Formats: sequence, C-alpha cells, structure tokens
Amino acid sequence: MALIRFDAFDPFSNLLALQQELERYMRNPSFSLGPSGYGAYPSINVFEDQDGTVIIAEAPGLDPAKIEISGQGRTLTMRGERKRDEGLNPAGYHRRERRFGDFSRSVQLTSDLDMAKANAKYEHGVLTLRIPKAEKAKPRQITVNTAN
Repeated sequence: MALIRFDAFDPFSNLLALQQELERYMRNPSFSLGPSGYGAYPSINVFEDQDGTVIIAEAPGLDPAKIEISGQGRTLTMRGERKRDEGLNPAGYHRRERRFGDFSRSVQLTSDLDMAKANAKYEHGVLTLRIPKAEKAKPRQITVNTAN
C-alpha cells in the first residue's frame, strides 16, 4: 500500500490524493462491488427529470434488435450480447480492454414508475430509456372552491 504524505498547509491536496488512492483501489481487479462495480457493462447514468426516470447506457456496436429490456417490480434488466469484431483473428493482444460475450445489467428503480409506458431509443451507440412516473405519483393541482 502506498503511503500518502499529508501537508498540514494544504488540506485540499490531501483530500485529492486520498480520492486518487481510493479510486486506484476500487479499480483493482481483486476488489469488486459485484455487477454494479467499476467496469460493469454497459456503463450507465440514471437520473430523474420532471416526467420520470431516464437511464442512458453506452452500448456501442450492438444490434438494437437483439437488446432485451425487461422490468419486474422495481428492477429493470438489460441483456444482450457483444460480439467479437468479425474477420479479426489476432494471434495475440498487446492490450485487451473491450469485453465480449453475453451481458446483463440490472438497476433498482423507485416504485412510482409506470414500466408499461417505458420506451427505449438506440442512437449512435447510446441506449436511452425513459420510464414515466405513474399517474398516481404525479403532482396534482387542486382548485379551491368558495362556499356560497
């Protein structure tokens, strides 16, 4: 383990050095956070907008017709296969970082979404899923009536 030199006069550089060491540790192949850890495929961003939840997945080189997306309860699962480059049969690799084969990625979502109205779009290697909020979860405007 590397020793970190702490400087009492610059606490911010100490925090940055600690963050870099933690990131280096998390990228270590012997340490794993499971299927959602560093290097999980496809890389995703999950966020909410005013209409519901949006999931953006980087999945270049996939056939969109062969991507399976399913939802059960609060779990959304993406499955597919990333094929090797056709026609290439290298005798060895200098560096091999692209993974090939079957993949499955699951995400836990909030319970106030309407999975039946979800839609997905694949464009330029980016898969965008939009899952709207259920009608019962949307804010409602209540009018005030006067008593006459």
